[in-house]
Amino acid sequence: MALIVHKYGGTSVANVDRVKAVAGRVVNAARRGDKIVVIVSAMSGETDKLIDFAHQISSQPNEREMDLLLSSGERVTSALTALAIEALGFKARSLTGRQAGIITDTVHTKARIARISCDRILEALDEGYIIVVAGFQGITEDGTEVTTLGRGGSDLSAVAVAAAINADRCEIYTDVEGVYRTDPNIVAEAQKIDKISFEEMLELASLGAKVLQTRSVEFAMKNNMPIIVRSSFSDNPGTLVTKEDKDMEDVIVSGIAYDKNQARFTIVHVPDKPGIAAQLFNAVASSDIIVDMIVQNISSDGKSADISFTVQTSDTKKALEVSERAARELGAKKVDVNEDISKVSIVGVGMKAHSGVASKMFQTLAHHNINIMMISTSEIKISCVIDATFTELAVRVLHDAFDLAKH
Repeated sequence: MALIVHKYGGTSVANVDRVKAVAGRVVNAARRGDKIVVIVSAMSGETDKLIDFAHQISSQPNEREMDLLLSSGERVTSALTALAIEALGFKARSLTGRQAGIITDTVHTKARIARISCDRILEALDEGYIIVVAGFQGITEDGTEVTTLGRGGSDLSAVAVAAAINADRCEIYTDVEGVYRTDPNIVAEAQKIDKISFEEMLELASLGAKVLQTRSVEFAMKNNMPIIVRSSFSDNPGTLVTKEDKDMEDVIVSGIAYDKNQARFTIVHVPDKPGIAAQLFNAVASSDIIVDMIVQNISSDGKSADISFTVQTSDTKKALEVSERAARELGAKKVDVNEDISKVSIVGVGMKAHSGVASKMFQTLAHHNINIMMISTSEIKISCVIDATFTELAVRVLHDAFDLAKH
């Protein structure tokens, strides 16, 4: 007997027939003797529909009200899934994030989980119930405010609940067979990865791969909670996300990710003196804007510098307001914004033991006349900002250069 958390995304529960199919998969696992906790997302398109409704009423809807509104989608799915499980002859109980004991901080629309009080889940499991939890949501410590965990938050709900109840594993069911070495929509021969380290998956997720939410991988790594990513439409084994082992280092590059939702800001002719960068990025951070890559170039006279940084395009408007205000305060010349960029990245724990990886990446892009605007590296990843026009080409040629079709 195993204790397993299943998570089903929006496409897996997109309509009543798919909800019934999910119930069938869950019941089959229960028949094998497993104890099951199910985390569900809203039905596909439901969250976007609710957001659209809100923006038809207000151009800048209140975040507190948005949390209450958006949390309703997962509640609908959880109740329907519990009903479908009961229709197959098994006891089921649906719980909201609050009822499941998911306690968060007070930040609306992107709350962070503080703790999970899982007594109610464990008691119901002992009573023979299959538990269905509405993902993506929680409640503040004082119990007064509903919060949501941001896009992809149901993944985080699933991993956090799995860790809290000491589950054997967390299975994330989606509309793909697992984690691929790159986007199969761009590279048709892209291979599915059988096993990948937490560190590699975290990098891929943060760099644009859409299979898992970044914070969920971070949480899994911190709590050493194995994740299996698999399709809800087949019985194929999927991809195991787990701690690193020696075999993983044999593959130099495990995957290629890209992100077109990037905007580059350049503060032109900033006075070159101590504290300037700190002043600029303190202003950015105080507006809850997450900065990705940063490059500073000193001018030839040594008296001024250009500071460039990237943010998600969803923060472009807010970042522009902050940057222009900071530029005036710093005595900079102007602020340039470029939204026609993308970030292409290679990831692999094998990079730690192999030299020449960066050189090969840069030479490959140069050979195809793809100009690199910014570079960022870590032990296991290299990212380049390029013109968005060349995104697909860059992914394909890097996939070929590192022979990923052979792995």
